[in-house]
Amino acid sequence: MPPAAKVDYGDTQTPRRDDTASSPTVSPISPPPLRQRVRKSVARFGRRRREGLESWLAGKSLVETGEIISPTAFPWVAELEAHWTTIRRELDSVLTEQAALPNMQDLSPLQYSIVREKVWKVFAFRAYGTRCEENCRSCPETARLIDAIPDVEVAFFSVLEPGAHLSAHRGAYKGLIRAHLGLIVPEPRSQVRMQVGEQMVHWEEGRCVLFDDTYRHEVWNDTNGVRVVLLIDVPRPFPQPLAWVNKTVLRIVRRTPFVTDAVKKLRAWEKDFYHSRPERIS
Repeated sequence: MPPAAKVDYGDTQTPRRDDTASSPTVSPISPPPLRQRVRKSVARFGRRRREGLESWLAGKSLVETGEIISPTAFPWVAELEAHWTTIRRELDSVLTEQAALPNMQDLSPLQYSIVREKVWKVFAFRAYGTRCEENCRSCPETARLIDAIPDVEVAFFSVLEPGAHLSAHRGAYKGLIRAHLGLIVPEPRSQVRMQVGEQMVHWEEGRCVLFDDTYRHEVWNDTNGVRVVLLIDVPRPFPQPLAWVNKTVLRIVRRTPFVTDAVKKLRAWEKDFYHSRPERIS
């Protein structure tokens, strides 16, 4: 421990009292308000409970529990990769209307904590179990491949514009696995990347990356091109009866305002978009 700092008090004799000088007022440091202390305690308690739950779920998982998960754990991954050029052709049609696509923050204002600029656009096929019928009709082959994935929760084209940066964030629940199918990866590839925990990911067109989004992850597109992946969330595989419990939890999450509000906004965008364009994208 470093020595205590020395304080020079100058003349050690008792100074003559100067009645004309006012004594400085020193206010005692007040403790944080009770409400603030309670909030912090609850947050710490909730964090410990969440970490305990995640550790328990990891111990029951039938697939890896690290940052990156082997794509061989899910048979549908090979099917997506085999047909990625078909998906890419439908994506190219979607991108002719890129400016009209909704920003992620417009659907979910909480995403402003990740990115402020309007540089993250989405074209959704599934939103927490809800099927986006008009979008699926516009991209029928992509929709068919997604429909073949068991219990898919979320699926959308994730479009990052040039210079986009998604700050470090983490998913809330370990009961999901996330996949990214690379569709457009601009050059130089070293400048478009995602860090998941301690792992750095560089996407490849036509290849899937599977990861656990409860690890803190951060995304950069430091290129002049657009980066697009097909983002998919599926339930993490567990043995029974935990698999049933996990799906029940996900069904409950679908009823939370965070989800229902986003789905309503997505439906409203879809209705307005296709009403103003009698001919679909395809």
